[in-house]
Parts: sequence; structure tokens; C-alpha cells
Amino acid sequence: MNKKNLWAGLSDVAQSALTARNYKAGSFAQRLAQSGVDAGELAGLDRRKPDAKKVWIPGVEIFSRQIHPQRYRGLFGEFARRDEGTVAKIGFWPAQWATARMFGGSAKGFHVHPPSIPADTTAQKWLRRLFVTESTNYSLRRYDEEQWDVMFFVQGRAEMILRDVRAGLPARTMRFFVDGDNHRGPNNAGIVVPPGVAHAICVEGSEDVIMIYGTSTIFHPEFEGRIVSDIETATLPESWQKFLR
Repeated sequence: MNKKNLWAGLSDVAQSALTARNYKAGSFAQRLAQSGVDAGELAGLDRRKPDAKKVWIPGVEIFSRQIHPQRYRGLFGEFARRDEGTVAKIGFWPAQWATARMFGGSAKGFHVHPPSIPADTTAQKWLRRLFVTESTNYSLRRYDEEQWDVMFFVQGRAEMILRDVRAGLPARTMRFFVDGDNHRGPNNAGIVVPPGVAHAICVEGSEDVIMIYGTSTIFHPEFEGRIVSDIETATLPESWQKFLR
């Protein structure tokens, strides 16, 4: 086929609207912030390395889960152990557990929970102390006064996007894909999201996603801040509607 005439069968309007897709993988930092990476790649990442420290959102935890198949019956999946693993290390055990179902093809827009800032300091100083200068001093964390989330997916496949919007910290983005228990593999992971980190979830594919999540506080409606969450009620993107006119 002559490449010069590859799109000759399309109208002039369609030809002028065409763009080439970039299939290059890009660096790890580019993939994490833009196209997304597998959760399994993040769960095994050594965050002490300079490249990882530059892109990781402080306070976020992504850890592998054990899914045990039970032949002819189903499976058994572990969430977390109170005295072992990541949640034990950071001293976070939920005060409330909940479940959510997302229909295939749906998405939850960005929402964020407010960080609790002590009265005798500024948000910038406190958050830098908490997540930069004393990042492993987990006793400083105010779990009882702010909502931290730990999320697990038991069915389906989901895309998560995290965006750090905390005062005084760099604006970083983490985009990754998580598998439910019924898709056993390296992408079965638990995710800890700190307050001040906006998060969105999109179902990957037509299968419903079921998630279980724990929060450090009981449900408070005032803790639910919404940011560009119009995707939850949107129909077609404006650019699509313009093209179809």
C-alpha cells in the first residue's frame, strides 16, 4: 500500500483530524505519570532509588496481596494483617470498613480528604515534616483526625490515578492498574492513600469492579472533597461530540 495515499478513502475533514499514536514506552517516570504502569511493578519497587524517589507520592503505599486458589471451589484472598506487613509498619488500622461496586465502563471522579494540620504550625511546614524530613516517624500521623484510605479490589480490573495536591509538596501523579482477586497475579495489590492526595478510579473493561476499603476515621461527609468529578455524570467528551456534529 502506498503510504502517501493511506487515508485517501477518508474525507478531507477526517484526514485533517487524524493524529498518529505514540507507541513508544517512555521512561518509568513518564509511564507512571502518563500512560500508567502495572500495580505489581510498583509493589516491588525500591523507593530508595533516586528515580523512584522523584516520582513517588509521599505517604502512598502499594503492597502485594496473597490470593490462594481453592480448586473447584473458588479462592481466598488476604487483605492485610494488623501486626504484619505494610499497615502494621505505618501503624494504620481502619476504624471503618466499607464496600463499593462500580459498573463496567464507569468511573469515580477525583476526590480528596483534608489533611489535619496542628494549630501551632503551617500546612507547608507540617506536611514537609510529616512526609519529607521525618517520613518514617509514623507516630506523627494523625490517623484519628483525618481520613486515610486502604483499598483492595476483589473483582474486575481498575485504573487508579493519584495526584498530590498537598500544600508545600511537589505536584506528582501516579497512574496504575490493579487487578481483582478473580484475576490472580502480580497486580493484586493493596493501596494506601493519604489525605491531601486526590484519587480517581476507572473501570478497565466491561466487568464490574468490587472493592473493599478501610478508613482511619468513620464516614464524615465533610471529609469528601470533590475535584473535577464531572466524569460521574458526563456523557460523551466535548471533543467527541464536536467530531460527531
